[in-house]
Amino acid sequence: MVKVMSKVKITQVKSGIGYPKNQKATLKALGLNKMHASRVLELNPSTQGMVRTVTHLLKVENAD
Repeated sequence: MVKVMSKVKITQVKSGIGYPKNQKATLKALGLNKMHASRVLELNPSTQGMVRTVTHLLKVENAD
């Protein structure tokens, strides 16, 4: 049985300046280091948790 992971496109729309260190580190772990930078990632539990941590700084879209 093959499990198909959906993909999401995340875009940083707000700066991490002024937010706690853990949120800045989460942005870096997601591969976002500049404003309006985008990444397409597989949506798995670890990615979901990171996105949930900094959802106020991101725009999340389906990348199917």
